[in-house]
Amino acid sequence: MTRLIAMPRTRNELIREGRYAAEVTVERGEEGAWEPTLSPDDVRRVEAVRAALRRGDVAEAAKYGRVFELKPISI
Repeated sequence: MTRLIAMPRTRNELIREGRYAAEVTVERGEEGAWEPTLSPDDVRRVEAVRAALRRGDVAEAAKYGRVFELKPISI
């Protein structure tokens, strides 16, 4: 007996630009698609976050998801 595992309807996309990263929730593409796809609205949101991070506009990027500042560490 084969059990089908339901895939979550959403996933987190990690966008990194310079010293910032943002985690944006996007919806999974169509059922049966071989490759994960993004809806046109999700693509616009991801690109808006990417552009905001490039400008250093953390407040704008935070409207769409969680924003992180990346800091190097030395050991």
